[in-house]
Amino acid sequence: MKWVWSAIALLLGRGRRAPARVDRQRLIVEQPPSRRGENVVLVLLGLATLSFAAFVAVYALDRLPAQTQLFGITLGLGFAFAAAACIVTSRLLVPVEEISDPYANEPHEEAVAEIEQLVEESGSRLTRKRLLTVAALGTGGAMGAALLAPVASLGPVVGPDALRRDGWRRGMLLVDSEGRPLSADGVEPGTFYTAFPAGASHDELWAPLVVVRVTDTLELPEGRDPQRWAPEGIVAYSKICTHAGCAIALYRSPLNEETSMKPALVCPCHYSTFDPARGAKVLFGPAGRPLPQLPLQIDDRRRLRAGGHFSGNVGPSWSGVRRGRA
Repeated sequence: MKWVWSAIALLLGRGRRAPARVDRQRLIVEQPPSRRGENVVLVLLGLATLSFAAFVAVYALDRLPAQTQLFGITLGLGFAFAAAACIVTSRLLVPVEEISDPYANEPHEEAVAEIEQLVEESGSRLTRKRLLTVAALGTGGAMGAALLAPVASLGPVVGPDALRRDGWRRGMLLVDSEGRPLSADGVEPGTFYTAFPAGASHDELWAPLVVVRVTDTLELPEGRDPQRWAPEGIVAYSKICTHAGCAIALYRSPLNEETSMKPALVCPCHYSTFDPARGAKVLFGPAGRPLPQLPLQIDDRRRLRAGGHFSGNVGPSWSGVRRGRA
């Protein structure tokens, strides 16, 4: 804490002219430089910089195994090495000063001059000030980058086209999580099904679908022919909520047609609710646009296949999505 007040007083007194000192008697006992301590500090600052940089790299790559654990390890090591560097600096590189009298409430020229001398003499043990300063600035910059990296999660920063990527194509078979083809005859009313593209990764943002059979009157948006977009009343929508990217995991199916609300797809994170009979129009919640719909085909074996690409962009309505087709 004393160094904080000393630095503040030094900055405030820089513009004042200190009185000439006839005898510059040392205020701090002169102590020999510690090259070993400087080397240790440099190594610790270097390790801290590498750890913070590793955190940014892990965050950017986004698909490493045990990523959450790597976040904790890299960020924790970065702070540990930085803290160790500060401890070694205070123990080996900063001279020990003992002051018995308290500082005056109002700074004056002599006190400012003494503080300037204290700061000057405190650095007399450092033989590589510039190198240590650069190392400390590098560590601070890497730490700042590591702390700011999660801001990228607010929207697409690297590769925003990933939000507009659609791997579905005409004729692609719909399968369940076990890789079994989804049959049109097996899609029953009042039941929620999850489907994926055959032969493609289930982890892709565009891959998961929700499939339901609509028994209400279809009111699809203009330009969507029910024969192409909802054959036999079966509709398929992206499983990724357009609000925050959670998975649509609930299907509200009425038990009493007269008193219950109509069927709806529901996101469990913030309860955005979508109407499957009206092109997944938003009925409730913070979602800003409908779920993208996938056109469907029924082949001669009654299996469901994609009839083309999504009606819009998959996922949250970030700026990168809004610039593309809605």
